[in-house]
Amino acid sequence: MYLIGDYVIEIKLFKTYDLKGYTLIDAFPGIGLVGPMAGSYMVEKLKMEYIGYIDSDAFPPIAAIHSGTPVFPARLYMDKKFKLIVALSEFVIPSTSVYLLSRELLAFIRKNGISRVISISGMASQKPSETVFVTSPDQGVMKKAAKGGLKPIEAGVVAGVGAVLMINAFQYNVVSMNILVEVNPQIMDPKYAEIAITGLNKIIDIDIDLKDLDEEAKAVESKIRDMLKKMKESPEHYNKAAEATGPSMYA
Repeated sequence: MYLIGDYVIEIKLFKTYDLKGYTLIDAFPGIGLVGPMAGSYMVEKLKMEYIGYIDSDAFPPIAAIHSGTPVFPARLYMDKKFKLIVALSEFVIPSTSVYLLSRELLAFIRKNGISRVISISGMASQKPSETVFVTSPDQGVMKKAAKGGLKPIEAGVVAGVGAVLMINAFQYNVVSMNILVEVNPQIMDPKYAEIAITGLNKIIDIDIDLKDLDEEAKAVESKIRDMLKKMKESPEHYNKAAEATGPSMYA
């Protein structure tokens, strides 16, 4: 649990799970909504188990409704077969919470013996290609990525939760990397999530079927747009947080 001024942020699991050796997928919203579209599709396609949530009074006062049931808008899901955890939210993480959320996730990773963390996000481009880009401080990751056709980012900046996790996790001997795809920041295209998952399949040696992605990704986009609208209708400090966290906060 971490404090943000007078606020608290913590990860809560519904029960005790053995997560040693798992991979954590960071699928929080960023430019193009690549992370949540890809993460939500993985949750749906792999029928992942809802195991917990991320709670903070610095987050917007909203609840997500799925199949008539209210759930926390920032959640954790688990797949035992592939030893995966997906962390996602249906709201943009306020800029004031990014660093502390990253620290809480890092503490969760270390406590549970999670061995790898992968962030999925987009980077702005006027003419997006279908190239999957990767950056990691681990040269073994970069070599494997190159063999799979992923392209290293030679220079630039990545930001947000994924950037903080990547740099700090590596210091604790946790394999870390960012997978990025080029996006038009004005368009939320399910194709971006398809490209990202194609790259992820090559990195973690699984094969996630993409035939239903278009429909699922559009549903995720609609949910997040609705959440963003509700944030703007919330009290002033939530509104300011939402407005302060824009595409420039993410690679």
